[in-house]
Amino acid sequence: MNIQIIWFVVWLILSLLIGGAIGFFAARAWFKRYLEKNPPVNENMIKEMMRQMGRTPSQKQVNQILNSMNQYK
Repeated sequence: MNIQIIWFVVWLILSLLIGGAIGFFAARAWFKRYLEKNPPVNENMIKEMMRQMGRTPSQKQVNQILNSMNQYK
């Protein structure tokens, strides 16, 4: 009886660890794909933010901002 309880606890802990690892990597892969399809900031957003600050951005400025943001991915 005692050995059965120990094996049950071992299998329970082992299955929780394996399930947690699989869930972590699956969620990470899904989130990466989501961010590739829906980037958090794009060119139009940068242009609109600069317009709201009272500046008219040139395409060169927008490209510089995008490149500096993509550098830290």
